[in-house]
Amino acid sequence: MAEDGGRNGQVPLVEAIREAIIRGEFVPNQRLVEADLSTQFDASRASVRAALLELTNEGLVERIQNRGARVRAVSLDEAVEISEVRMVLEGLCAAKAAQSVTAEEISELRSIGASMREAVDDRDVLGYSSLNQQLHRRVREIGGQRTASRLLERLRGQSVRHQFRLAMHPGRPSVSLPEHLAIIDGICTHDADAAEAAARAHLRSVIEALKEVGGAGLPPGG
Repeated sequence: MAEDGGRNGQVPLVEAIREAIIRGEFVPNQRLVEADLSTQFDASRASVRAALLELTNEGLVERIQNRGARVRAVSLDEAVEISEVRMVLEGLCAAKAAQSVTAEEISELRSIGASMREAVDDRDVLGYSSLNQQLHRRVREIGGQRTASRLLERLRGQSVRHQFRLAMHPGRPSVSLPEHLAIIDGICTHDADAAEAAARAHLRSVIEALKEVGGAGLPPGG
């Protein structure tokens, strides 16, 4: 990063812009003007330029000739393709986690599963969504597959808007809860095959739900 990439001990600039895109502060196809970003994030133009280049490499931003940078719109079809790739990588991470999980990590995963069940019972959709992300992150961390983790983080950023819409779809948490509990069971019993199969089954369910929700009238562009 450029000279103020760390922003004086604050969140690194590229991470701050990435999170703003993921949270929807910048919408698909919105222009990202270097001067405006420099003011908003209190960073130099050089740092903003470097951050946008990194986010372009991640697939969150695209550069249009003679028009600068803008937030890249991810279509429903691409979101499905991303989920198909995730299915392979998430399965790998779950299998690796089952092979290396410790007793302390088993207790942690069981606790996350119990909290997810409570969130569904309480119809706490946002809480469930947060726990969902936490579970997937911990499975990646426990599996220790750093390359797959990096790829999955990048893919998550690209498809996060579709994932959020899916998470908010009525009844979705009740469908995905047993899928997540199956992943937890496979890992906690050190059954790598079962953990991988459960992770793949969950992503197949995500793909079908994305198609169903997208076909119900959501805009295909992001």
